[in-house]
Amino acid sequence: MKVAYVCADVGIPVFGQKGCAIHVQEIIRSFLAKNIEISLFTPRLGEKKPCDFEKINIYPLPPIPKVEKGEREKIALSINSDLDSLLTLTQPFDFIYERYSLWSYAGVEFAQKRGIPSILEVNAPLIIEQDRHRGLVHRQEAEKIAQRVFESATVIIAVSKEIKSYVSQYVSNPEKITVIPNGVNAQRFSDDVIKNSHKESNYRFTVGFVGSLKPWHGLPILIDSFARFNRDYPESRLLIVGDGTEKDFLVENVEQRQLQSAVQFVGAVSPDMIPYWLGKMDVGVAPYPSLDNFYFSPLKVYEYMAAGLPVIASNIGQIKELIEDGIDGLLCEAGDSLALTNALIILARSHLLRDKLGTSARAKILSHYTWDKVADKILACVEQSRLRIKEGNS
Repeated sequence: MKVAYVCADVGIPVFGQKGCAIHVQEIIRSFLAKNIEISLFTPRLGEKKPCDFEKINIYPLPPIPKVEKGEREKIALSINSDLDSLLTLTQPFDFIYERYSLWSYAGVEFAQKRGIPSILEVNAPLIIEQDRHRGLVHRQEAEKIAQRVFESATVIIAVSKEIKSYVSQYVSNPEKITVIPNGVNAQRFSDDVIKNSHKESNYRFTVGFVGSLKPWHGLPILIDSFARFNRDYPESRLLIVGDGTEKDFLVENVEQRQLQSAVQFVGAVSPDMIPYWLGKMDVGVAPYPSLDNFYFSPLKVYEYMAAGLPVIASNIGQIKELIEDGIDGLLCEAGDSLALTNALIILARSHLLRDKLGTSARAKILSHYTWDKVADKILACVEQSRLRIKEGNS
């Protein structure tokens, strides 16, 4: 089987360390494991190609220069003709798999013209995100492209119910939207890896966070909660693994509270090193604030659970569907730092409870939420789509 994987979003360095890049890599990796031939079309590779990606074919799309926002949007839109030409030159494909980006439509329309399935993966309401956080000059044009690409795709994969609801407003047939949450790389969290993750000999109860340091990830809530917890447990520490735009603000917050000796900012690490750092934690925290539209399928929560960590997370969106409170994690009201502190105290007091929650969490994730299982669901969608196309042509 041969597939064209399209990621036309210049904000995603597909071989990088950002969560969106990890998602791209793991989908590709799971396809490769099923002996699918991959041709990758992207304007931004990022870092060095992973060693297990040697067999994939890479077709670079034109890079987008750093010019004024409106001009960048026009250039991104013009890349559709380049993508169509490259797909035409490198065909045939059994299906097109594309990660939705603001200005790209050539992939799904290429599939539509040739009567093959197109699978469009949607991870975020990009128009809203771009307009709110980075600025969007040609919003009306972006809305037209969203309508065009969502309607043209034969199957749309939404990573959460909230994303499905968002996409539904653009399509005439919402039934073609399937919710497939994120997963984990089971090999990266194998029994051997977990067993070999040892804490330091000078043991300190360690609260951990993994992820980008962005406003919507709730780090100020975590720091406030930890400061309160640390007063009762002065030997505890907070480990923050990741980088982002909020780092300077967070470091200043820690310094103002005189917590420098208890809080460690590790910075960004490679995906292969995530289990190592999770192995140094006693609890993984996802302290999301209260958000009007929480649409995420948080990789960090799936990875905490796969590592056998007890998790404390905000009772919001997909998280409250994933975690059964008191069974395989603890849930707190979003934005409530006092409730988070109390949950930390509960776990600090009971090693047995930490083990129970962590063991149950790990079993759930490895049984139901691996990238291999995600790929199986995607390929089932492809087959169903192929049959519908065949029936429509008969």
